[in-house]
Amino acid sequence: MTRTPLSDVACSIARATDLFGDAWTALIMRDVLTGIGRFDDLAHDLGISRKVLAARLSRLVEEGVLARERYQQRPPREAYVATEKGKELYPVLLALMDWGDRWYAGEAGPPARIHHRDCDRDTTPVTACRHCGGALTPDNTTQLPGPGGRVGPGTRVIGPLIASRAPEQAR
Repeated sequence: MTRTPLSDVACSIARATDLFGDAWTALIMRDVLTGIGRFDDLAHDLGISRKVLAARLSRLVEEGVLARERYQQRPPREAYVATEKGKELYPVLLALMDWGDRWYAGEAGPPARIHHRDCDRDTTPVTACRHCGGALTPDNTTQLPGPGGRVGPGTRVIGPLIASRAPEQAR
């Protein structure tokens, strides 16, 4: 059986996890978004092999999630910084962190807290409707067909299910 690359599946979750689905990439982004951008610091913090780290960083730069920024001329040294595309992964990481804190923190409690500097309070992420502000849950939302939806590898069952929810005039 031939595997379809996740990047070819008509699903935004599949396409995003094709890039972001391994733990190292998530942890690299966690570190960069927290202010650790030098290669040696990332390798030391994560305990990751330099070869794996170089490959993940290269892919993140290629995808426009990270950029290299020169911080020293002689010898030339560069740090990795999040682009706008990379910064938009922050809510994803916060959601993973919140879920991990809830289910895996252990007796000692969560290893880190998120502090919102604007209101000077600790907080947790909330996924809310951009129109009414209500919480989004599996019980109060449904997926409707989008313009890029299609049935194929990775969407053979869910694709027709979502398509069946289209309003009559759109079918």
